[in-house]
Amino acid sequence: MSSIEMNNSSLPSFILMGFFETGATNTWMAFPLFTLYFLSILGNSLILIIIKTYSHLGDPMYIFLSMLATADLGTTLSTLPSMMSVLLFGFRNINFYACLTQMFIIHSLSSTGSAILVAMAFDRYIAICNPLRYASILQPLIAKIGLAALTRGLCIHFPIPFLLKRLPYCDNHKLYHAFCFHPDVMKLACADTTINSTYGLVLVLCTFLVDSICILCSYLMILKTVLSIASKEECLRAFSTCVSHICAVLVFYIPLIGLTVAHRYAQKASPLLPVLMGLAYLGIPPAVNPIIYSMKTKQIRNALHKHLFLEVIRKSNVQHAAVVEHIYARS
Repeated sequence: MSSIEMNNSSLPSFILMGFFETGATNTWMAFPLFTLYFLSILGNSLILIIIKTYSHLGDPMYIFLSMLATADLGTTLSTLPSMMSVLLFGFRNINFYACLTQMFIIHSLSSTGSAILVAMAFDRYIAICNPLRYASILQPLIAKIGLAALTRGLCIHFPIPFLLKRLPYCDNHKLYHAFCFHPDVMKLACADTTINSTYGLVLVLCTFLVDSICILCSYLMILKTVLSIASKEECLRAFSTCVSHICAVLVFYIPLIGLTVAHRYAQKASPLLPVLMGLAYLGIPPAVNPIIYSMKTKQIRNALHKHLFLEVIRKSNVQHAAVVEHIYARS
């Protein structure tokens, strides 16, 4: 095959380097990453089980949280196989179409998660600024918002695999991530990638930038409403209901900004920089979000304690179980 290009009749397989160009099996990274993935799968699964099990967690806030947990779980499961195969077993080759499929899932779920964070910001705005109509406003919109978030994620990223498939690729097929990213694959093309680069930039501006502005506007209106509250205690209570969401937004957008900057403006920096930022972007939010909401949301925390410990206590001592039930009922 020519060292200059490959046509679409002989599409390349890519090589997932993981973390180092030497191709060594990075077993030293496997344990912390496996821990991160384990926390993500366990935490988001527990969030979904708890919200499904306990009927008092049926408010729109918790339904949006279950949507976010689903998106995070999908992101984790889409990157875990290739990550572990690279780090533990040194299986680095990935088929061209498998790479495009993984890329499409990762980017679509990322966009969907961002839209859900916007919905959660809107939820907090209604809960604080119009609490008497909270349920009546949001309840009819929940399914529509979730469907709109998913549809947007799928539709806007649908052209990306086709834009990549039309390109010829050089002999260098090394991807420096352990999974497929659009900017990473695009750099391997032996042709003009202006269309791909422009479309990628438009996606970032039309999704993540717009979403972050919407979230910021929601919190500016929340701040205006909260500052008009006379009671300091009520003001602090209103702010406390937003802490979990603010933390989730920061955990999502800070690595995203770092990854975007690393890919577009840090060509002279170490190749390890975008790899680490990609890992932080895809790995940290799914693992940290369940911890944030478990620690900062009393209802989730109590339901989690009850779900994990009540059955054990009930089997060992019925009388103690009744006491625990009474405590949880009062809390």
